[in-house]
Amino acid sequence: MKPLRVRRDDGQATAFTVVMTVAILALAGLVLDAGLAVSTKVEAVSAAQSAARAGARELDVAALRTSGVVRIDPAKARTAAQNWLNQARLTGTVSATGNQVTVSVTTARQTQLLHMLGVTSIPITATATADAIVPGT
Repeated sequence: MKPLRVRRDDGQATAFTVVMTVAILALAGLVLDAGLAVSTKVEAVSAAQSAARAGARELDVAALRTSGVVRIDPAKARTAAQNWLNQARLTGTVSATGNQVTVSVTTARQTQLLHMLGVTSIPITATATADAIVPGT
């Protein structure tokens, strides 16, 4: 009868530890970086809403005084909204059509832990629209 060979398991715990460490770091990276991305998204939405409201305040005063028609002065609205974005140090696009101002903000959040896995940033976009309203209503 042949003697039974005992298989050595040296190194098995090391491989398991390496795999689990990478998995835990990836999970921690998802939690941390996703939380930071959500925070950046909230800031971008807030800035887009504020910029849109700033633009919607820019009424065509001449039209309002002569005919009582409430409408936005598109050039002033775009300038006011863009100035708001500039003060917030964000980039975006502004459009003013009819009685609405729409602002789209584009930014990115640099990752803290996910960069170890090759994800260096998370793109963030936010869009908001504001309407001009009749004063006094």
